[in-house]
Amino acid sequence: MPSALSPAPTAVVRAVADALSAAVVLYRRGAIELRHPIELVRTAREATALGPVATTLAHATRGASSAVALIDDRGPITFEQLDQASNRLANGLAAQAITAGTVLGALCRDHRGFVLTMLAAGKLGARIVLLDTGISGPRLTATLEREQIDMLLADAEFVDRFDELPAQMPIVLTRAGATNRRGLPTIHGIAAWRSALPLPVPVDPGGIVILAEGAETPKGAPSGKVSPLQSAQFLDRIPLPKANTIVLAAPLSHGIGLSQLILGWALGNTVVVLADRFDARRTLAAVARHHASALVLVPTMLRQIVDLGPTVLAEYDTSTLTVIFSAGSALPPDLSRRTALHFGDALYHLYTCADVTVAAVATPQDLREAPGTVGRPPVGCRVAVYDEQRRRITTPGVVGTLFVAGGLSFLGFTDGTDKEVVDGMHSSGDLGHFDDAGRLFIDGPDDAMIGEPLPAPAHSE
Repeated sequence: MPSALSPAPTAVVRAVADALSAAVVLYRRGAIELRHPIELVRTAREATALGPVATTLAHATRGASSAVALIDDRGPITFEQLDQASNRLANGLAAQAITAGTVLGALCRDHRGFVLTMLAAGKLGARIVLLDTGISGPRLTATLEREQIDMLLADAEFVDRFDELPAQMPIVLTRAGATNRRGLPTIHGIAAWRSALPLPVPVDPGGIVILAEGAETPKGAPSGKVSPLQSAQFLDRIPLPKANTIVLAAPLSHGIGLSQLILGWALGNTVVVLADRFDARRTLAAVARHHASALVLVPTMLRQIVDLGPTVLAEYDTSTLTVIFSAGSALPPDLSRRTALHFGDALYHLYTCADVTVAAVATPQDLREAPGTVGRPPVGCRVAVYDEQRRRITTPGVVGTLFVAGGLSFLGFTDGTDKEVVDGMHSSGDLGHFDDAGRLFIDGPDDAMIGEPLPAPAHSE
């Protein structure tokens, strides 16, 4: 009989099987090289202390230091240059009394200053809270207080929101713009003349907090230690490119954008970020200019692109695109159909829970054969449907509450609340059902009747 302090045998077997399956996926996709076991061990060890962003940069720098890691509106920067610049910033912040116990807030658009801030936080072992650029002054103040943020690093664009902040809140600009009328310190000033040598590795990662939307004051969904094997959840069903170029239209402050920056680097890709508000034409121009193989966005962005129409779309050479990676909200069947008409079988849609938990992936074949589906759970993920008495539903077509578990599982909100847990899985907050082929469908939020079969579809005579 297993000890009360030991995990159940089935859980251990499942964890081992998931790890082996994930390793196979990563090897098949070229994310790991079994010929270099020392590097694998080193990367796994770093992941337990530095967190995913700094760990992936370190791994990529050792593999291809002179390769271009990031392109923003200031141009390209290599992995080695990013590594050294983030070391200087980390040393500069350490001189400002930023330590492993500090909580940083980042209010930034997508540019190298934001990336350097996340890297420096990881190298210091500080927790970093990623703030949505649309957050208002009062909500910003409430969020800073609830998350106990000690220092705010922000773009000068948002300086008007600082008026309502506590006077003692330290503010550092990550992007000063043409003017710095308040004379605030900048990350570049803090990093200037600092050593590019790395600091001692922190004992534990500070963690990244992604704010969950929908609340009056956004709640944080934190991530702690993350295994490199969890990248397999994306690569299992999405053929992201290797040693190529990815355009990120989805913001880095959300889970989808951040995860694909990390995964893009793990595969040796150059990641292109767009610093201003989303613009469909500018995004297509970036894909064409950089001959990108992948585009990462949310469905509302994809709709704006498709709505440009065939004549405008034809102005941009997007023939290099093999993956359009969509996530963050529902993907209407009509949008997937219209996307396929212009881009072919390139659209992959990810369904997540709390912006951090991977649940299911729909491939082009899934979207073609079963419009409206969110696909199937990838390796290492479990999704199940339960009725109101929390009995598992196994009959296809019967709606119930969705519960999800996986390597990127939800860890509870930073305000102390949590999601309901059944059989080790967290509620997604949605209703759903599986079809006969095992594909998952979302039927709405978990506030309606469940446990009843869906009505048969109407057929025209």
